[in-house]
Amino acid sequence: MSLVNLDMDVLRTFVAGVDLGSFAKAAERVGRSPSAISMQLRKLEEQVGQPLVRKDGRSLALTEAGESLLSYARRLLDLNDEALMAARSSAVSGSVRLGLPPDFAETWLPGVLARFARVHPDVHVEARVDRNATLLAGLATGALDIALLWGGSEQDRRGEKLADLQMSWIGPASGFVRDPAAALPLVAFDLPCVFRQAGVAALDAVGVSWRVAFSSPGLSGLWAAVSAGLGVTPRTAQGLPVGVKPLDAKAAGLPELPQIGLFLRMADSQPSPAASLLKVILRETLKLNLGATSDVMAPQSAQAISA
Repeated sequence: MSLVNLDMDVLRTFVAGVDLGSFAKAAERVGRSPSAISMQLRKLEEQVGQPLVRKDGRSLALTEAGESLLSYARRLLDLNDEALMAARSSAVSGSVRLGLPPDFAETWLPGVLARFARVHPDVHVEARVDRNATLLAGLATGALDIALLWGGSEQDRRGEKLADLQMSWIGPASGFVRDPAAALPLVAFDLPCVFRQAGVAALDAVGVSWRVAFSSPGLSGLWAAVSAGLGVTPRTAQGLPVGVKPLDAKAAGLPELPQIGLFLRMADSQPSPAASLLKVILRETLKLNLGATSDVMAPQSAQAISA
């Protein structure tokens, strides 16, 4: 089989159509007519050798091949854009202030900062690790340029959704046995906390009594309490330290927990070149690191796409 070079413009149209949920809207975004977009899609299908979309009622949905290509298309476009920005912005200087939850601070964050520093040595990056409420305040006051946020309230869910991560009950690595006759001991952040709210809602829905056995303002204190066996906590499996582990909810007599979205949000609708460059690297890194443990978002990919 002879290899072909995929057209980046066609890939960008394909991704835009999926993201917007409509190839008609994609036509407006890329400045082409709907008929030209249809031709681009057919060209892409010819290059791949398989149909990428199928009829789903009055709309279109991605085929298995389309879902697979979409993931690669995003990575190719991110690399293309990063390469162009690196070449065009080699003289970019200044600073960019990043905020993110503590779940990621000790895993892939150092690699992101190191990679950014190699490509843009004249840009100073300041990272702040904190909870959603503080990060939102930083975006609102201009203290932060870009932030990763857990999708709790409607305000938290503004921005670009990067992934849906499964929440789990986290207990001590040595094991956890629930006493059905006693209130479930919870280890949790101080309010407000989207994980605490989700856990309590799940317990209340099935009539499991609970009590807050340990409350902490920081993640390190939360993990220390769980590791010591003081209780369980609702969280994702991201960045778990030694001493704790996700529990089998059914075996532990606990309700299943929902997924939670992870969002990337900019403080300014017209961010600085430095912030835009960091956003590209953040998005690519998250997709690579979260792909095995979450539903990395191809927005609208599981939904119908309007022709």
